Amino acid sequence: MKIAVVGTGYVGLVTGTCFAETGNNVTCVDIDSNKVNKLKNGEITIYEPGLEKLFLRNLKEERLHFTTDLAAGVKDAEVIFLALPTPPGEDGSADLKYVLGVAEDLGKILTDYKVIIDKSTVPVGTAEKVHAAVAKNAKTDFDVVSNPEFLREGVAVEDFMKPDRVVIGASSERAKKLMGDLYAPFVRQGNPVIFMDERSAELTKYAANSFLAAKISFMNEIARLCEKLGADVDMVRRGIGSDDRIGKRFLFPGIGYGGSCFPKDVQALVRSSAEVGYDFEILNAVMKVNEDQKLHLIPGIKRYFNNNLKGKHFALWGLAFKPNTDDIREAPALYMIEELTKAGATVSSFDPEAMKNVKALLGDKIGYAENQYAALKDADALIIATEWNEFRTPDFSKITANLKNKAIFDGRNLFDLGMMKNLGFHYESVGRATIN
Repeated sequence: MKIAVVGTGYVGLVTGTCFAETGNNVTCVDIDSNKVNKLKNGEITIYEPGLEKLFLRNLKEERLHFTTDLAAGVKDAEVIFLALPTPPGEDGSADLKYVLGVAEDLGKILTDYKVIIDKSTVPVGTAEKVHAAVAKNAKTDFDVVSNPEFLREGVAVEDFMKPDRVVIGASSERAKKLMGDLYAPFVRQGNPVIFMDERSAELTKYAANSFLAAKISFMNEIARLCEKLGADVDMVRRGIGSDDRIGKRFLFPGIGYGGSCFPKDVQALVRSSAEVGYDFEILNAVMKVNEDQKLHLIPGIKRYFNNNLKGKHFALWGLAFKPNTDDIREAPALYMIEELTKAGATVSSFDPEAMKNVKALLGDKIGYAENQYAALKDADALIIATEWNEFRTPDFSKITANLKNKAIFDGRNLFDLGMMKNLGFHYESVGRATIN
């Protein structure tokens, strides 16, 4: 099948590459000529495990193409995916200017029947707006479909190639048939392709992410309660996670969720609810808990240093909002950096993938070390903000040799409490006892 993907950000590049991997001919369109040139020359523009190998293979096999010319990119396509940014506005609502702008442009250039697919996360009713925007100038038949993505950063290729489910919002039987054929290679093991109306499909994406965000915030509140009651959140997590009505996933406490999806999608669903006169109280609480949780370690750090952080120097392991990505959007590490530097402290950081993005954002406000141990040099304490695998079994003798104080503040509960006690560390984590 001939496919066009408009937008080469995270969703667009994964989508285009994975469709090419199953034999389709894919053209990706982007207005950023610098990015397009890099992609044409085999330089991948995002970090996602497993993606580069597929990207290079399909580029070589000439199944994957890149252009800045929208008309040329969609000319021969049977389906056109819109994988465009929908950033939150000041009021939290999703900004549709990029989606609707491209939709208007498509109406002017379509010459035969196409299926236009909203792949971006968009508010309920967007398919109708896209249809109206295309129809302003369209001289041919077309259909608009909602096909939300459920990609987890760090395992996005696996999620796309072997989806738990594919959700398709479509009213047209012609569009349903085309979408069913397109996704058939990805669901050969029987995972469902779920057809529904467009509005339900749009809401399904927001509902899924908001439910998972609520699960995370619930466990973070349980963790706070554990600290006050002398319980261990790891034990509680195991106890409730074994109930198959609850499940084991998204029950790990920490310093809050971040990234491009959960914060934006929760905000957008709250805003959409308010627009129809509904106060989504649970999600308002989820956002409040998450904002507080990002700074959960700071009071303990201040107590350890007698409420005076001026002149203190901290090593920070982890900058990305989660491991296996370079995404720093809404990353808890950024919030802690702001709080620490505001209090007069300095920070030396290490992250396997995200330092370039943080440096572009913060410049020389913090230091960037060549490895995790170099970040420790002359630091008063270590703070862990991201659970990268290489942080899980470190050389504690190197940590001890480099830190001025044997103090670790762990926002991801990486280490065993008994081990930390035997090693003689002051160790604070989330929802567990403090080791002195």
